[in-house]
Amino acid sequence: MEYKKRYLYYSILPCCIFLIAIGVYVAGYNPPTQGPPYGNLPAPINASLDEQTKAGNLIIEGNLTVGGLKMEEGAGADKVLTTNASGVATWQTPAGGSLWAQTGNDIYYNTGKVGIGTTTPSSSAKVDISSTNSGLLIPRMTTIQRDAISSPAEGLLIFNTTTKRFEAYYTAKWRSISPACDSSVTFTYKGSTVTYGTVMSQGECWMDRNLGASQVATAFNDANAYGDLFQWGRLDDGHQTRTSGTTTSLSSTDNPGHSNFIYGPDADADPYDWRSPQNDNLWQGVSGTNNPCPSGWRLPAYEELDIERASWSQQNYNGAFASPLKLTAAGYRKGSDATLGGVGSRGGIMGSAIMPGWGNRLEFGGGGVDIYNGNRAYGFSVRCLKD
Repeated sequence: MEYKKRYLYYSILPCCIFLIAIGVYVAGYNPPTQGPPYGNLPAPINASLDEQTKAGNLIIEGNLTVGGLKMEEGAGADKVLTTNASGVATWQTPAGGSLWAQTGNDIYYNTGKVGIGTTTPSSSAKVDISSTNSGLLIPRMTTIQRDAISSPAEGLLIFNTTTKRFEAYYTAKWRSISPACDSSVTFTYKGSTVTYGTVMSQGECWMDRNLGASQVATAFNDANAYGDLFQWGRLDDGHQTRTSGTTTSLSSTDNPGHSNFIYGPDADADPYDWRSPQNDNLWQGVSGTNNPCPSGWRLPAYEELDIERASWSQQNYNGAFASPLKLTAAGYRKGSDATLGGVGSRGGIMGSAIMPGWGNRLEFGGGGVDIYNGNRAYGFSVRCLKD
């Protein structure tokens, strides 16, 4: 019996010692930090949906796929996640309190102002571009490439490599931006050398007087500033002089070959022209047939006349004179009998636009102003602008 007790004691004792050893090991166990096969990541890192916290750094080699990533520390509305040079990500409030962040000097936002190449965009500009290298690059294209744009956007800006000018598309037309306006232009007119000044108006460079005028107008009825009266589409052949000879024979060519003003029943009836048959291709652009202006100058288009008219302080001959162009009530010459009319009370300037059978002119008087499609045999003033 004693033997059996002693045997049981010696059998149980090792088991107890083994269990105590396991408990001591578990209580002091420091889990491995390496991944398999050397060990396992310590709890509570797992794939459960319970919120868990792990102090210290978590380094993952390979891909991490999560259903959502939440960084609470420093988070807030309108903040951006940025990293430092070591790659540590933190939530930051962007400069200017916006969703835009500064990246070097590339793009910077500050209370409604955007700076490119500068961290201090000007308060007077929505976009401030600063560069000591190439500056702002404007699209460069030839006239042919420009005209190939099927639907230009209003305000589109380009540099025309054909004309060597900046151009913008507005009011349904490509227009030069503030063309160089020299102090004077010298050219040959009616066989003599003349020199006229220039003036800027509504973004266009105009001559400072009508063709044939001896001076810039000092009043809306300044006779020395009236100038000559052209029939629509005719060249500088002398017919425009107010005292030129007359004829009732319509011309069958673009150049009648004489200096007579063409008038009479045929010119004052359909087709209301000095030329038969009519030619709608006259005066079209700087290289247009019979363009009476010197090289590089042309007659204004309909839109240009309308923009000029809309800028006047008064819609009459007072507003016409008060404009930078200082237009005058130079009168007109009738296509019916070649007599003068409206001198000192009515005036106008010819445009290059056409309507079937008609010419185009801006006409004004004491009571109003309008752009007419009028009788081509009538004579009106001509004011050239730089192309």
